[in-house]
This record gives sequence, structure tokens and C-alpha cells, in this order.
Amino acid sequence: MSKPLIIIPTYNELENIGNIIPRLLELPIGANILVVDDSSPDGTGDAVLSFKETERVHLLSRPEKNGLGQAYVAGFGWALERPEFDPIIQMDADFSHDPDSVPALVEKLETHDFVIGSRYVVGVNVVNWPLHRLMLSWFANKYSKIVTGLPVEDATGGFKAFRRSALEKLDLSSIRSDGYSFQIEVTYKLYSANCSVTEVPIVFIDRHSGTSKMSRSIVWEAAWMVWHLRFPRLF
Repeated sequence: MSKPLIIIPTYNELENIGNIIPRLLELPIGANILVVDDSSPDGTGDAVLSFKETERVHLLSRPEKNGLGQAYVAGFGWALERPEFDPIIQMDADFSHDPDSVPALVEKLETHDFVIGSRYVVGVNVVNWPLHRLMLSWFANKYSKIVTGLPVEDATGGFKAFRRSALEKLDLSSIRSDGYSFQIEVTYKLYSANCSVTEVPIVFIDRHSGTSKMSRSIVWEAAWMVWHLRFPRLF
């Protein structure tokens, strides 16, 4: 695990990307960074290109906005085509995932195949969310745990680290989900492939800048996805 890669999906994250990249480059793990940008009209991609001289920052531009799940699928595919990258970390651009928590996730990969930065494994560690959104997220995780049987408290969390060997077990072409459901689907499929998982407690802080991409359709997709995963023959 000599060259970690951090994958960050973006759409209109100009206010955040120029700040989070330097923070990640300063981490002691010496990670590379891959930004998967959906042709953000605000110039996010151009901001990423300003860091190209470091040779540790990479940009994967997609022609249009096509969802968080497919952005990660594209990023995972890019990483798996390059055998030098291991482990692979996914996180948001908006500082809701603390860059300083990345080394703790990577450390746990010494004994597990993938690691979730968890908001709920030790109490509830979410800052600046309105109560209705917090309750929605908490109940969504309880619901997904009951239906799927996953042994985790934060299946919808987007802060994860993977051994390369774990991601190689995923059929990326079969993943079509987005948002919450994408996070659940990846966790479920890896766990079903006998990959060991653990959770590291984090404090999740609502985004510093920009606009949330959450929508009602993403919530409903997740609600149905857990049944599709658990009882595929019914669907």
C-alpha cells in the first residue's frame, strides 16, 4: 500500500476544491488525489488543473452531470487501471469529511478490507444539520441495516477507504445507483464478497460552502435499493 489515492467527485465545488487539495497533499500518507469532475460550469476543473505541477493531483473530466455513484464508478475504474494505487479512499470535497481523519481510515486497512468513516458507530456525531435531515439519515441507516443485515451503523456514509484487492471484487459495470443507495450498494456487495469491514468514528460537519446535492429522489432510490440487494430474485 505504497501510493494511496483519494477520489473526490465534484460538481460546482470551486469554493472548496482549492482549499481541500492542499490539506490532503499535506497529509503524512503522501496520497495522490483524483478529482472526478462533471464539467462543472463554475470552473472547478480549471481549479484542479492549477495543481497539476505537483504530479500528485489528477483530473478526470466527465462530459456532463451524471450522478455521484457514476462519478465514483469512473474514479474506481481509473484507479484500478493503474496498479500503483493502493489503497483507494473516497471522500467529499466540501470538508464534511475531515481531511485529518484520512490516515486513521488507512491505518485500519492493515486488518480489514475496507473501512467506513462512521457518523453513528459511537453515538451521533453530526454537526450543523437540521433535525429533520439528521433523523432521516439516522433512520435510513437503521432501516438499511435491518433489511440488508449489514453489520455497520453507517451504510450510507460516503467517507471510505478500500484495499485495492477489495475494489477489484466489484463489478463496476453493474452499479447504477446514486447517492445514499450507491454507498449502501458498494458496502453490501463488498461484504457479500467476504470482504471484512470496520468503522472508524468521525465527526461529520455540514458543508463549508456550496450547495447540497441531496434530493428526494435520492432518498427514495435508497429506500428501494436495500430490498433489491437483499432479495434480488423479487426484482
